[in-house]
Amino acid sequence: MSFSVISKSNNAVNIDFADSKMIVFLEDGRELSIPLEWFPRLRKATDEQLKKWRFIGKGEGIHWEEIDEDISVENLLH
Repeated sequence: MSFSVISKSNNAVNIDFADSKMIVFLEDGRELSIPLEWFPRLRKATDEQLKKWRFIGKGEGIHWEEIDEDISVENLLH
């Protein structure tokens, strides 16, 4: 019996917002859908503020300067 090794990455390559959720697209093809309810600053932010994000640490985290929010991608996986 042969098993293939699946290479996983905790680095994000893009994010999007839909239906009160943040969708995080990971380097390895996985997609995480996280309720904005988990993050009060994101929940209260305007659509324009949500769009003003940037990656930190090559996709290890996401930062919103205007609303002072930082999210670790690894923490979203746990």
